[in-house]
Amino acid sequence: MAFDVAAVRAQFPILTGDGPVPRLHYLDNGATAQIPRAVLDAMAAHETTARANVHRSVHRLAEAATRAYEGARESVARFVGAQASQVVFTSGTTSAINLVAHAFGARLGPGDEVLISTLEHHSNIVPWQLLRDRNGIVLKALPATTDGRMDLDRLDDLVTERTRLIALTHAANVTGAVTDVARVVTAARAAGAEVLLDGAQMVPHGPLDVPALGVGFYCFSGHKMFGPNGIGVLWGRSDLLESMPPFMGGGEMIAHVSLEQTSYAAPPMRFEAGTPPITPAIGLAAAADWLSAQDLAGAETHLKNLTAQLIDGLSGMQGVSLVGPAGTQARMPVVSFTMDPLHPHDVAQILDSHGVAVRGGHHCAQPYMDSRDIAGTVRASLALYNDADDVEALLRGLREVRALL
Repeated sequence: MAFDVAAVRAQFPILTGDGPVPRLHYLDNGATAQIPRAVLDAMAAHETTARANVHRSVHRLAEAATRAYEGARESVARFVGAQASQVVFTSGTTSAINLVAHAFGARLGPGDEVLISTLEHHSNIVPWQLLRDRNGIVLKALPATTDGRMDLDRLDDLVTERTRLIALTHAANVTGAVTDVARVVTAARAAGAEVLLDGAQMVPHGPLDVPALGVGFYCFSGHKMFGPNGIGVLWGRSDLLESMPPFMGGGEMIAHVSLEQTSYAAPPMRFEAGTPPITPAIGLAAAADWLSAQDLAGAETHLKNLTAQLIDGLSGMQGVSLVGPAGTQARMPVVSFTMDPLHPHDVAQILDSHGVAVRGGHHCAQPYMDSRDIAGTVRASLALYNDADDVEALLRGLREVRALL
């Protein structure tokens, strides 16, 4: 049976014709995906029946809120194949990586090495630069190949006995290239290093068995996987979380406080200072449950076909150059391109007037853009509610951009 994209699309209120344009062709999912009614309903139900703070109070609303919040942690843990105690709620991927850079990074000093890549989002570059400036670590970067993949052949040169962490994207947000995690983990284990993966572009495509990947840390955001803004996850291997000091201090993360000294709660509470993002966590759990219930095998085939349709259409256009893999293997449905001599912002703005939403710019990946000597790209990123009409609307809009400019 063919993937029923119309049935999926009907679950997203903003895509049903009530949005800013009668037929929105939303192709900016790599930045933020839209949100289904099931997730909106779950958050509304909590706010109207169980809104309270968690963990401390004993009245019935607080107990209901605590059950809902910790139940959300269990749902997210199932989504990544983990234990609930390994799931730390954060405000997003950026905060999760910063948490690791501070807490795991606290044990690193001069001469210790962290390896990233040229393809990283700024959120997996800047925290390590800040750690370098604080602690004197050495920061190295894997280069990218000409087709927008990590040059893993350089691992043997760059991973040394001083490497403590390899922090890489699971799927690149500009090129869509999927990282060969097994190869990275093998190199890390040989050096006694840990691996952190930025999974922001991977998790929208279904549940993962994160422990089976062999990594130490995995980070992702809710708003890219059909959930709310302001919520994300750091999954960490238990021994690593237990060995790390807190990132922030305050309520919730304590065991006991005196004016002289404080003892800290066990993970994950140790890393959740202050009032947590309760309703966003409930929304994230609803998104994980909703996504797990979809026809993911059908969605994968559907998205691969749409990606091929888009690449084929772009390949025949004058002045258009793909930035990233030319095929559909080992890649996410993220397609970036330039349209010489036009600036990507101009292309994106004109497409918006045709009801087509794409992203134009450097996509928080300036080092990769610099390595290609380009200012930025136009990026179309697909989700399971997109269809052939969306792709054709983009291609038709690009032809009109070319005719206009």
